[in-house]
Amino acid sequence: MANERLRAAISAKDETLQTLAEHVGIDPKSVERWISKDRTPHRNHRWKASKFLGVDEVYLWPTVEKQAETASTSELITYYPHRGAVPASLWSSLIEGATSQVEILVYAGLFLFDGHPDLPDELADKARAGAQIRVLLGDPEAPMIQQRGEEEGIGSDLAARARITRRYLEPASSVPGVELRLHDTILYNSIYRFDDDVLVNPHVLGAPAGQNPVLHFRYLPGARTFRHYMRSFDYAWERGRPA
Repeated sequence: MANERLRAAISAKDETLQTLAEHVGIDPKSVERWISKDRTPHRNHRWKASKFLGVDEVYLWPTVEKQAETASTSELITYYPHRGAVPASLWSSLIEGATSQVEILVYAGLFLFDGHPDLPDELADKARAGAQIRVLLGDPEAPMIQQRGEEEGIGSDLAARARITRRYLEPASSVPGVELRLHDTILYNSIYRFDDDVLVNPHVLGAPAGQNPVLHFRYLPGARTFRHYMRSFDYAWERGRPA
């Protein structure tokens, strides 16, 4: 039985077997077998193909769902009961080790910059070396940030913290490769991504972010949790505005 989902995804993207094969780095005949014989590709090829087509791999190849569930469970490295329990050495190692991507989605995230006063300079250096740096801060003037401050019991202090973090980042934001945007979205999680590692800090109603748990995930090909959170980051990024 042919894989009509894959055929339709290629057509909807206005691509061809040839262009998909070139992107994945394989022979076009292999892509044809994916379709005509409903062959399931190697997970790295599935990931490249699904990302290129903008379609989830489980939709294109439903048989990999169980494998994806197992891999997604394995992505969880550890759980911390609150943000203060995350070792300072872990933050430092993740920051220092990142070479390709650093992405931060917060309302303020002031603790990170207070605890790592050289972080703006480090981000600028990484950008100069070719890394992509994207930081999303809460817009201090946005009603949603004011509301979140009230919910956390700190009122306008949250907006003040966002302003301070923005000030810290201003020197780095002039470096090509460092992008800073402001957002006014409801945050269900703060996200700190360093290459293939991401720390997710869920927001609990009525509690400051620092009192809430932190989950450490590491990307695995074929898994979905890391990619799931990064899609959330992209969603917020597209709705942010340049600072």
